[in-house]
Amino acid sequence: MASVKVAITLEQETLHQVDSMVARRLFQNRSRAIQIALQEKLQRMEGTRLAAECAKLDPAFEQSLADEGLDVDAATWPEF
Repeated sequence: MASVKVAITLEQETLHQVDSMVARRLFQNRSRAIQIALQEKLQRMEGTRLAAECAKLDPAFEQSLADEGLDVDAATWPEF
């Protein structure tokens, strides 16, 4: 995927923390550290959104859907 250069503003303490990680060779450079941090944050937020949507589901109704048809003899189930 192509990379695009952007300018951002950070608090000085945040930049010091990033620079410290780069100095300890945890990241190649500032850009890579910030890129990875942003990717991880976006992934967590997406997971949080999914969890929030799942929380809206009615557990009893979902269980009834999951159980639907289980009391029928498996021999009567259609083959696909």
